[in-house]
Amino acid sequence: MNTHTLMVQGTTSDAGKSMLVTALCRWLARQDIRVTPFKPQNMALNSAVSVDGGEIGRAQAVQAFAAGLAPHTDMNPVLLKPNTDKSAQVIIHGHAIANMDAYGFHNYKSVALNAVLESYARLAAQYDRIIVEGAGSPAEINLRTNDIANMGFAEAVDCPVLLIADIDRGGVFAHLVGTLALLSESEQARIKGFVINRFRGDIALLQPGLNWLEQYTGKPVLGVLPYLHGLHLEAEDALPHPTDLIAARGAECLQVIVPALPRISNHTDFDPLRLHPRVNLRFVGPGETIPPADLIILPGSKSVRADLDWLRQQGWEEAIQRHLRYGGKLIGVCGGFQMLGKGIHDPGGLEGAAGSARGLAFFDMDTTLRPDKLLRNVQGTLAHNGVTVTGYEIHHGMTAYRKHYQPAILFAQGTDGAMSEDGLIMGSYLHGLFESAEACTALLAWAGLTGNPQSVDYRAIRDAAINRLADSIDQYLDTSRLYQLLDLQGLSA
Repeated sequence: MNTHTLMVQGTTSDAGKSMLVTALCRWLARQDIRVTPFKPQNMALNSAVSVDGGEIGRAQAVQAFAAGLAPHTDMNPVLLKPNTDKSAQVIIHGHAIANMDAYGFHNYKSVALNAVLESYARLAAQYDRIIVEGAGSPAEINLRTNDIANMGFAEAVDCPVLLIADIDRGGVFAHLVGTLALLSESEQARIKGFVINRFRGDIALLQPGLNWLEQYTGKPVLGVLPYLHGLHLEAEDALPHPTDLIAARGAECLQVIVPALPRISNHTDFDPLRLHPRVNLRFVGPGETIPPADLIILPGSKSVRADLDWLRQQGWEEAIQRHLRYGGKLIGVCGGFQMLGKGIHDPGGLEGAAGSARGLAFFDMDTTLRPDKLLRNVQGTLAHNGVTVTGYEIHHGMTAYRKHYQPAILFAQGTDGAMSEDGLIMGSYLHGLFESAEACTALLAWAGLTGNPQSVDYRAIRDAAINRLADSIDQYLDTSRLYQLLDLQGLSA
């Protein structure tokens, strides 16, 4: 069996696959082992721009950071970005090739597997070990034909698999035993152990169940990871659960609201605001009352026209106009920025049916979606105060202005976005606006945060969270078994 590679699969989505791969990458990197993350197929609307100018899932970018690497398209060769409930943009080796419905992609998987194996081979030639993340569950019977995301990949490269389950959801033993039972004999043999995630309570009370599980399945439990309170790790796709939102307290908090668009993309842009001690950020979902706020942020979207229709149906257009009349601030990011213009045109049907939509008309501009997607990492300065800002662009839209506006951001060559004449509205294509502490502080001061709006060091918080995860490997997992699975003897320092 291929001990160069270890794959982590989960009994469900959000079982902890991304987290465990991130933890293992940092744990191995600490031992001076050249390790890389890999996810054959990812479906996510949170993405990042790689060092080679492509697009990969945001989770793989974080895992690369954990391994001490720059994100590369080979780490996530197949990325699916849903446009609707039934279709998605298919991205191969970092670049969009087509929109496909579920049936069309299912038939395309045999072609996609070639891309997956090409990327895997390149990584295997460069790194000592590869930690692979599966997708969803390997027991999704309807998706097993031509599978490239879970056991189909594991069988193709002949690697061992760890199966992780989330005990906080309940039914953890049923999840593990049921998943195992639905696999073929060769796939069952590939499962080398279980990891239980997000445990709270006295481990002694769980031990009889662990003993039974090992006896019943013949598979070892490599460990039980605790529920790590206060841990921040960027989400692969789903919005933070309301109980995970970090609510600030006190009268001096800046109140920030973000509409939870049906196709919201890169909502990780707002993680630095969630973590800020003087910001109270809230995602407002369908049917919820739109509360008063100091700042409204229109986020990125994978289906801008459809999400703009949703905004109007939910009453956001009137709420935003009222917000601005009372002096509130408004920021549009990427798709949210496009919404601020007079029109959004999609002649090629890149994000749904071909056509046009009326924008919110806060800026005299129009955006046209074009087949070529702009992907780049950039650095510039905020135009209103000269503070350095870094980020990345991922968009099909090209925006044309019919009126001159002060730009939002200045680059060495060119500009980005716009600022309204009254200084209340800012729009930009730049994701990651709030990641650097200096830029976040400047933007919050513009939005009305008084006193000392000093921002947290978001990147340091992320790094500390990854180290905490790696610590949990040493503390709670059977590292001797991990050494055996990965054949680490003689590799570690």
